[in-house]
Amino acid sequence: MACAATPSSAPACACGCADPRGSAAHPVGNALAMGDLDRAFALGLMDAIPCPACSADCVARLDRVQGQRQQALAARERYRQREARLARRRLEREQRKAALVGAVDAQHPVAAGAAETARPFEAPRVVSPALPPAAAAALARAQAKAAARTQGTTSPGSAAPKPPAQGEHER
Repeated sequence: MACAATPSSAPACACGCADPRGSAAHPVGNALAMGDLDRAFALGLMDAIPCPACSADCVARLDRVQGQRQQALAARERYRQREARLARRRLEREQRKAALVGAVDAQHPVAAGAAETARPFEAPRVVSPALPPAAAAALARAQAKAAARTQGTTSPGSAAPKPPAQGEHER
């Protein structure tokens, strides 16, 4: 809609209102009527108070656009809060993971400092030992027991009583 020319100093609204009480709302209403949202923002869309003398359509348009912008700004704020929350959780998870890796390194000095980098732009990955400590200890015991059997001796923990020779009696 075209802006109606008025003799007053207040710019006329798109609805034809020239009431001076709407001097802040009328330029915003004109920008909204032309579909120029950027200009409406520059003119103070979010702070504009509807003119009491403007038409119901003009007031409804201003209220509707202000409500939509408030919802959009609230959604943007929720998105930023969510991103900050996710970043905080990601950092906490990485710190817990680093603490666990540090604890494993302290328990297994062989793995400490063993790092490899797949690509120059990636962070180093810690290489864990092939077996967990309990499994490695069990394997070592089993290997020692097998080695003792092949040599003809028994390990101290698996000594079985020998049957008495013929002619000997138990006392």
